[in-house]
Amino acid sequence: MATAYLNRTVSSASNRRTFTFSAWIKRSKLGSFQSLVGANSGNDTSFFFSFDSDDTLAFGEGASTFIKTNRKFRDTSAWYHIVLAVDTTNATADNRTRLYINGVEETSFGTRNNPSQNTDLAWNSTVDNSVGADKPNSGARNYFDGSMSHFHHCDGYAYAASAFGSSDSNGVWTPNTSPSVTYGTNGFFLKFEDTSARGDDSSGNSNDFSVGAGTLTKTKDTPSNVFATFLPFVPRNVASGDRNPTFSNGNTTASFNNSGYNLNAIGSIALKGKYYWETKWVNANSDASATTGIVDLSSYDNAFIGTQCVGYEDDGTKINEGSTSSYGSTYTNGDIIGTAFDSTTGTIWFSKNGTWQNSATISEIASGTTTNSAYTGLSTSVDWLPLATNYQSRVCNVNFGNGYFGTTAVTSAGTNASGNGIFEYDVPTGYTALSTKGLDS
Repeated sequence: MATAYLNRTVSSASNRRTFTFSAWIKRSKLGSFQSLVGANSGNDTSFFFSFDSDDTLAFGEGASTFIKTNRKFRDTSAWYHIVLAVDTTNATADNRTRLYINGVEETSFGTRNNPSQNTDLAWNSTVDNSVGADKPNSGARNYFDGSMSHFHHCDGYAYAASAFGSSDSNGVWTPNTSPSVTYGTNGFFLKFEDTSARGDDSSGNSNDFSVGAGTLTKTKDTPSNVFATFLPFVPRNVASGDRNPTFSNGNTTASFNNSGYNLNAIGSIALKGKYYWETKWVNANSDASATTGIVDLSSYDNAFIGTQCVGYEDDGTKINEGSTSSYGSTYTNGDIIGTAFDSTTGTIWFSKNGTWQNSATISEIASGTTTNSAYTGLSTSVDWLPLATNYQSRVCNVNFGNGYFGTTAVTSAGTNASGNGIFEYDVPTGYTALSTKGLDS
């Protein structure tokens, strides 16, 4: 969401002592205060359920923190299922606030100050309720930066995580898409589907939310099919002082802003199979150089990785471990670079705006003919990762199959026989998007 949130004003108060939140979330930005839900009573009593700046998860109201985890939530490549069940009527103090992560009840807390029995909280009172941000009396909102799916609120009921999720045949915790729960007066179920507002309530209560600010962007990334993104916190160029690009849009946009060294963005899933993705470079100055390609994870923390990757450079050359040679067309702002990589043969091809370089064709890529590839015979025993690297200032948007470049949807989706992911241009047959579903292909 980043700078967007949903808002609803509660017209009639309901159960302020017992309720449940259940949501699937995927974080993008770490190290800042970010609210999942918030409410404000108008009397300096702000209700919050939030990630703290140390990446722990906390729930409380006003100056009182009821629970704060010891666990830090720093995996930006995976979805978390988070359930908060509140019942201040419970005679057992520790059962008044119960937290579940991926189906398991959390028991380790750095802070535990249970609310008094029968405490009325600000949630479900006649105030503004916010999803994806808090509702402060003053100052800036604290937006959640990431993705959300299947957000449930059950008014008057305290449910365990098992009401909303279950383990599949592989033991993976997955959503119950139609849980048997009661929503109560002010309850809601936000699927975040591709509707005009994406705040429509699917519970049957018609407790719809409106977009309070910003724009919500659809993504193909879901708990059942997790797409690659850029990793926001990994070692970067040692010589540059381990600086990072700035990441946004669910870590699919990297903004390079250094003036002395290459900065690098790498993908979150290793390339073990046949994969295709697209990279769009924008906002370049005259001195900005870019390389699109892959990198061996084992060499990633070395200095000057920009000269140690395998890739296609914007001046039309190709590069392999610092050795460059003539290859294809130059590319600039707005051009879309497609990458097809076959890790089983160590072969890589690049396209510019749908045209495969070095006279390669999509049919020969599909058939495995390597004659016109950029490189073949790359090591098949290492973990290759997608890479975008840049010197000076530039912005890179990557489409690993989500169907967007930043916040802009692809213009007209190309063919994709795998059925996994949405791309601007045609995907070679036998290749798929870099996602957990793609790993099973």
